Amino acid sequence: MIAAVGKNLEIGKDNKLLWYLPNDLPFFKKITNGKKIIMGRLTFESLPKVLPNRTHLVLTKNKIKNDEILQFSNINDLMMYINKLKDEEVFIIGGGSVYKQFIDYADSLYITEVDKTYYNADTFFPEFNKEEFNKTIIDEYKDDLVSYQHVLYERKRKKNEG
Repeated sequence: MIAAVGKNLEIGKDNKLLWYLPNDLPFFKKITNGKKIIMGRLTFESLPKVLPNRTHLVLTKNKIKNDEILQFSNINDLMMYINKLKDEEVFIIGGGSVYKQFIDYADSLYITEVDKTYYNADTFFPEFNKEEFNKTIIDEYKDDLVSYQHVLYERKRKKNEG
């Protein structure tokens, strides 16, 4: 998963991102380049265009007229597709309901943690138990308007897992 969240896990308002972070778009591009990305219909429709060099997997009950994407009407069909990919990395990029459906399956969370609260947000990243993850701060940014850091949360293996 990859997301930018505020202090209260807020991620969006009116199907738009809450902040413009100059170093976040290159980070997103670097992490997702060449990968398969999963999103809901509204997130897909919020994109200016199909993102280059990525396979778009869109979870939607409403058919989208676009030959450049793969569409799935339910999570079970999407999970069957993902399971066939073996060890290929797949990223959930939003929105809120898609994050919520997949949070328990995620091995890695690339989270841009913004040191700010957006009180009018209407979409949130799901709460997760940070004790189940190892945290690595990738980089930190501070400017006059906002401070944020790119953080990788990697799920800890259970003792009976290799």
